[in-house]
Amino acid sequence: MNLETITSDFKRKVCSEIRLEPEGVERFRVFTPFHFDDGDHLAMVLKQDGDRWILSDEGHTFMHLTYDIDERDLQKGTRQKIISNALAAFFVEDREGELQIPIPDDRYGDALYNFVQALLRISDISYLSRERVRSTFMEDFIDLMDATVPEERRAFNWSDPEHDPEGKYQVDCRVNSMARPYFIYALPSDGKVRDATISLLKFESWNIPHHSIAIFEDQEQINRKVLARFSDICEKQFSSLGANRERIARYIKEGMNFEG
Repeated sequence: MNLETITSDFKRKVCSEIRLEPEGVERFRVFTPFHFDDGDHLAMVLKQDGDRWILSDEGHTFMHLTYDIDERDLQKGTRQKIISNALAAFFVEDREGELQIPIPDDRYGDALYNFVQALLRISDISYLSRERVRSTFMEDFIDLMDATVPEERRAFNWSDPEHDPEGKYQVDCRVNSMARPYFIYALPSDGKVRDATISLLKFESWNIPHHSIAIFEDQEQINRKVLARFSDICEKQFSSLGANRERIARYIKEGMNFEG
């Protein structure tokens, strides 16, 4: 291989601010101006893999995303769809977390262009709009309930059929078959917290036995007055889902076994 020819092809097909630095045998570090939202540059190497040359991130992209996102959340829901679509669109392979693209017919520049586009598309997960983040939060909440509570003991978007036939006052997930069922709320916003407060006050006025549990997307983002009113009526709160996933599951399972 001719390093100058490859570098020239990289610059012609991608951008002029690219350079290659030798790093061991048949291995070169690829430096580009592209980076994640926090300023860290995309990590790429050009290396020989058997009888072919490939570009690889050596696992850096997913590792970087897991600084802020639970690794399990990358493998499902909206995030997983974004990743799968990016890999398919730009012919990138996922080898157990290492992203790779083979160099077809010495087309080094084309391969680098596709690889950069795929990594940037995947890194866009960090830029999800607030609405998209909320959608993944609700997906993550439902997945957690599915994994924690047997299907016959849970009901999503439950409302009391006797007092509330129109379903105005809903519970995100009701865990039943208990003397005092769990009323579990997933709370991504001030508005949702206000709705949950009103619903819990209604259930209290109707003398419906229950234990209330709140799971916030990020409790620190909730208005203090809204949170204070909610805290007066809710029994158990978890400040976030991602960092408390195992703690939440354990708390619910222990309550189910004790009262079930």
